[in-house]
This record gives sequence, C-alpha cells and structure tokens, in this order.
Amino acid sequence: MNNNPNLEMEKLPKELTVLFSLLSSRTGQDQELLNMDWDFFLELAFHHRVYPILYKMIKSQNEHIIPPNVFAVLEHAYRSNTFQMMQLCQEMEFVNRLCTESTIPLLFLKGPVLAIELYGDISLRTSCDLDILIPIADLERLNGILIREGYQKDDYILSVLGDWKWRHHHVTYYHPAKGLKLEVHWRLHPGPGKEPSFTELWSRKRKSDFLRTPVYYLGKEDLFFFLVTHGSRHGWSRIRWLLDIHQLLQQKIDGGILHSLLKKFHSLKIGGQAAILSTQLFDTKIPKELTWMLDEPQASILAEQAFFYLHNQVNLHSNSLPPEVFDYHKRHLFSLMSFPQKLLYAISTLYPYHTDLATLPLPKYLHVLYFPLRPFLWAWRKTRKHALS
Repeated sequence: MNNNPNLEMEKLPKELTVLFSLLSSRTGQDQELLNMDWDFFLELAFHHRVYPILYKMIKSQNEHIIPPNVFAVLEHAYRSNTFQMMQLCQEMEFVNRLCTESTIPLLFLKGPVLAIELYGDISLRTSCDLDILIPIADLERLNGILIREGYQKDDYILSVLGDWKWRHHHVTYYHPAKGLKLEVHWRLHPGPGKEPSFTELWSRKRKSDFLRTPVYYLGKEDLFFFLVTHGSRHGWSRIRWLLDIHQLLQQKIDGGILHSLLKKFHSLKIGGQAAILSTQLFDTKIPKELTWMLDEPQASILAEQAFFYLHNQVNLHSNSLPPEVFDYHKRHLFSLMSFPQKLLYAISTLYPYHTDLATLPLPKYLHVLYFPLRPFLWAWRKTRKHALS
C-alpha cells in the first residue's frame, strides 16, 4: 500500500500547516503558533474558504490560542457567512417551490444542504450561490420561470452546432434585487465524458427536511463522486473541498457501490487522490471498506501533483492566470483522465468550436461545413497567433 506519498509537507508555509492542525484538532499547537504571520494566516483562511469552521473550532478549543484581533476578524466573517447562508436557505425554498409547482425535478448539489449534510450546521460552510441539477429537457421551461421572477441570465456560453449540451454543464443566473446567484446544471461536470444520468441520480436521491419544505440532494456515493471529481478538476486549490471529503468519509459509505460507481466513470484514481490528500492533511481515518482507494495506481502521483496548487496559493477563478499555472493546470487535467477519456477528448477536438464560427462566419444552415473546415481554421488561427507574437 502506497498511502504515504512524498507530499513535501515541510515546504508548505508554516501558517498553512497551522491551519491544517487547527482544522484537524491536532495536539501540540502552542509551539506551532510562535512567530506566526497572522495576516497571512487570515489570508489563507479566506482564500481556502474555511474561516467559518476554523472560527468554530478555535472557539471550542480555547480562543486564547490566537491573538484577539485575529479571532475578532474570524468571528465577524463567521457571522456574515451565517446571514448569507440564511438568505440562501430562503432562496432554496423559493426555487424549490417554483420547480415543484412546475413539476420540474431538481437536486441541490451544494449550498446550505451540503453544509447540513457534512457539518450539521449551515453556518460552518461557505457558499456564494445555489447549484441545482435538473434534466436538460426542462432547461427552457425553467429559464422562462426564472426570468419572470426577476433573474437575469448570464449568456456567456458561445456555442456552435449545439455543442453547449455536452461541452458545458451549467448556466448562471443573477437576481439583482436579491443579490443572489443561481447555477442551473444539466450535467455534473463539463464534457466530454461519461457521468451518471439525471434519472440515475434521481433514483438514488436523499431527502432533507431541515427547511419547511423537503428538498432533495445526491445520495452518499453520488455525492462522493461529485465532490472528488469537482475538487480534482480544480486541483484541490481550496482546502475547503478536501475538508468536505474529510467530513464525508466520517459517514457510512457503501464501499462496493462506490467502487462500482468510480470504476464505471473512470474515477478510481481520483477517489484515491482525494483519500490520500485527506489522510495526509487532516489525519482522516479511512474506513476499512474504503481503504482500497489508497491502493489505486497513480493516486499517489496525482496527490503529489495537487500540492502545486497549495504551494502557489493558486486561484483558478482569477481572470488572468500566470502562464506557468495555466500550463500546469492543463497538464494536470489531462493526467486525471483515463485512456478512454483521453481518447474521447481527442475525438471531441474534431467537433467544431465557437472559435471556428468567429474565424469564418457562415450562415447557420452551412454550419455543418465546419467539420471538414476545422483543421484548416485551426491552422489559420495558429499561424495568425505566431505572426502577431
């Protein structure tokens, strides 16, 4: 078993290792807290979106272990997050009612329902929006409903020949009066790639009764699949995603069902990556029926690769990534794929992109010509790029 990869913990900033210690309730923290850069510590807590649970754990352990001004900042952020999550709860009920009345089945992916599921308290996890999953056939209907209710659609998706259905996975809405964002998913992840259908996920759904009306969310094994594939796709660049895995692994997960699910969708090594990182950073105790994840080939290598994002405090949501980060992330995403996934990705590049439409605008009835023209349009863009550089 290779569950002790060389993750170079000693190369992490002291403030980050202390953050891991506090979140894991490790002993011997007093010595670690000497000569701390507390401003940097707070910067990391906010970057990784773990300040609510950090505040709660410090308060329960003994708040004197950190300076009063640092604790005050965390307390204020914790209270602000609580109000934000309460507002999202209210909107959850509203959106759930809209869909129920219109017979649109929906699953809540994250937000308050995930905070309750993993932490038992909406205040202990951050969320800036609501993520829901619905059948693709209901997208147009829901779009009309949301527009009538004051939501504005962010039409950022550029598409040709309907490639949005499989290249993308969600569309974003914003309600200016409420100041809330809603992401409507028709897939769990962007394509190309296989994943469970909505019908499958719906058949394994769970019901949450923490609101006045019941809401539905993913089954445990489906939730694990969703969280590890989402986190790995983002390089685990926020440790909140790994903390979610740590919390989920404390619950009863069916090892047989999970293994079949991850194997079917080529994600065994990704599950292993998440398990290794969680054990190394949070001292997670992997249940016996799930220890097979630690033995997955390439999982240790992927775990080591993920440390790049921690070392460099990468923010993948930045509008402009440094070239070295962009290139590294591109390679890492490719390394996450199985051979069939890489083959499918290579084939998908032959399908026209919206950039082909921008390069050579054609009437819609001639868009099929982009298939034979794509290699030439790609070569033209590359030539122009080199000429301008």
